[in-house]
Amino acid sequence: MKRFLVGLALAVLSACSSGTSGGSSTTPSTPPLPPTNEIFTGTVSVGGTDAHSFVVKLSNGLVTANLTSAGPPATIAMGLGIGTISNGACSVLQGGAVIATAGPTAQLSGTNFTAGTYCVAVFDVGNQSAAVTYSVTVTHY
Repeated sequence: MKRFLVGLALAVLSACSSGTSGGSSTTPSTPPLPPTNEIFTGTVSVGGTDAHSFVVKLSNGLVTANLTSAGPPATIAMGLGIGTISNGACSVLQGGAVIATAGPTAQLSGTNFTAGTYCVAVFDVGNQSAAVTYSVTVTHY
């Protein structure tokens, strides 16, 4: 009986460890890192900009920015941009900014980012008459 159990265990182990050793995939089906969600809050003065930095760890991974709240008034359109830090300021990437009202879905997204430090900026687009407080969520790998 003992030999039978040992034989059975070896057969199960052999079956579990056998598989194809053929070609390997160079593209994982899911990113190797879980996404990071960062929530930034602040205030934009009339004519001003407020920015926050974040670090992308996975090149070509999805990066999104979502203006989740802004106001008063709650319907105000704000500038939202992603860029790089240059001389202590957030320099928005070409094509990396939109004018958006706060909402539940990302207003900016892209995958052409290399690993490194980036920034998200919220700015007055010329329609503010008072300071605006906001919240923005950046999701990245």
